[in-house]
Amino acid sequence: MKRCVIIGGADIGRYDRVNRLLREDDFGIYCDCGLRHRERLNLPPGLIVGDFDSHPRPATDTETIVLPREKDDTDSVYAAKEAIRRGYDSFLLAGMVGGRLDHTLGNVALLLYLDSMKKQAVLVDDWSEMEIVSFEPKQIEDRYFCFSLISLGGPAKGIDIRNAKYPLTDGVIPSEYQYGISNEVLPGRTATVSVREGRLLLIRNLKEDPGA
Repeated sequence: MKRCVIIGGADIGRYDRVNRLLREDDFGIYCDCGLRHRERLNLPPGLIVGDFDSHPRPATDTETIVLPREKDDTDSVYAAKEAIRRGYDSFLLAGMVGGRLDHTLGNVALLLYLDSMKKQAVLVDDWSEMEIVSFEPKQIEDRYFCFSLISLGGPAKGIDIRNAKYPLTDGVIPSEYQYGISNEVLPGRTATVSVREGRLLLIRNLKEDPGA
């Protein structure tokens, strides 16, 4: 499956971890000040997009789309839409969590947008991996410290959690009571999470091990 990696401008502390997730055939899009990560990531830019309000427009032969500063789409949302237009079905998002909370929440919402388009997408930061649970069950290996489930966009119903310390059958998590925080995979097992109605943000939290 063709994968697009979109790099935003939030801080990245563990470049080694992001680099381990990259593949040789990834198509890289750098968004505006996400270019500050270029030298430390093993990801050549296939496309650069931005309004360049936070980073100078680079002098480069790489394809560059200059966006207006007054617009509805953030640079990262525009990048995702452009990648979909170019036929990409799988996404890895990095440099999108931390700093301004509004940008962080907007990038979490980008996961919802990609999910609604039936695209696979994972958002990573230094200590976690995030994706949406909706149409298909998701698995969590026991190499993670813990995992959490956050209901987005209204109550999530018909939730099943298996092979975890806190299992659940046909459960409901409403938006105003997020009780699905800090669950654990049973040792040596692989947990499975599914939902019948609504959508969940699955956050896999890494162990405090630089090699995790």
